[in-house]
This record gives sequence, C-alpha cells and structure tokens, in this order.
Amino acid sequence: MQRLDATIFDYCEQWSAPPDPVLYELERETHLRTLAPQMLSGALQGQLLKLFSQLQRPKSVLEIGTFTGYATICLAQGLVEEGRVRTIEANPELEYIIRKYLKKAGLEDKVEVHIGDAMQVIPTLPGTFDLVFIDAGKQYYQAYYDLIIDRVESGGLIIADNVLWSGKVATGLRETDADTKQLHAFNVALQEDERVDNLLLPIRDGLLVARKR
Repeated sequence: MQRLDATIFDYCEQWSAPPDPVLYELERETHLRTLAPQMLSGALQGQLLKLFSQLQRPKSVLEIGTFTGYATICLAQGLVEEGRVRTIEANPELEYIIRKYLKKAGLEDKVEVHIGDAMQVIPTLPGTFDLVFIDAGKQYYQAYYDLIIDRVESGGLIIADNVLWSGKVATGLRETDADTKQLHAFNVALQEDERVDNLLLPIRDGLLVARKR
C-alpha cells in the first residue's frame, strides 16, 4: 500500500466539515506568533477530536499540552452542559493566546487553564476523567499515562498525539533516537496493557486512541 501524501490529506480536509471560523483565526495567529506552529492540531485532526468528544459526551476532559488551544476548543465542543475541560500548558508565554481564543469561542467558562508542569499539576486535579488527550513532552508520555489511567472512567478515551513521530517509530531510529525510542516504547506498552483496547491511526503525526475497559 502506498503512503498517503499531502495531496490526499488536503483532499480529506476539503471534503470534511470545516472548522469554526475562530479556529481559522487561531491557526493564523499561531503561525504569526509562535516558533513552532506545526505543533497545532490543524483542521483534520481537530475535527476528529471534536467528533470523539461529541460521541463521548464527556463531563470531564483532561488535556496535557495546550499549546495555543486549538485542540482544547475542539474537545470542549462535545462537552455535556455541565462539562469541563482542564488543560495544562508548560509555557506561560502562550497563556494570552489560549485565553484570547477561548473567549472568542465562548468557552472561557468551560475550560480551566493550568500553567505549569503537568507531572505536578495532574495530582492536584479533582475527580475522574471521561476523555484524556496527551500532547506534551514526548519523553513523558508513559509517565502521564501512569498518572491518569486509574482515574479514567470505564468506557473513557485516552488519545495520544505524535505517536508516529514523522514515521521514525517504524524505522531503526526507534532504537537510537531518544524521543523515538520513548514513543515506540509507549506504543508497545499500550498494546500490552490489558486495561485498554487500543487503535493507532495514521492521521497527521499519528493518533493512538485507547478505550478504558
């Protein structure tokens, strides 16, 4: 099977429901104001995250790694009426963009923004989670997972981004490059974890979707 190229992904975006206008504006500002705009989820992945959330109808969402808040907005669009997203971002310089676009999206009362180290913030958060999105430091994916797995409700979703790492996890680099090695080990660990059913999707840079049994 041939690999899908950028033309195919552009076609998929063209014939998928378009993102809300505020997300177009956020994507543009992210490219203007940040040094690594490619970290943004983007239209196709964002719409998939929104769909997962709409299907799950979560009351409590945890996002580990906010960046500028694109995925945050998508995840918040599927919340039940009293639902809430708790999102954690390590870089305080991004907070103004996050809060600006949450307000533009009318979601500022649905999202709690925590600025700090996720390893320290997560233990302070109350309750359980119906959906968790992991998209922060790749070397810490397993540590994040270990912190949240027992707090995810049965039937809840855990979604991890960048698990293909530009395809490097499927090459010899997975034995030598530190981030690639960590991500491959994470993929293996979820495959072997009997607490979840997992599916690795070749969307954007790879989404690993796990459902808590």
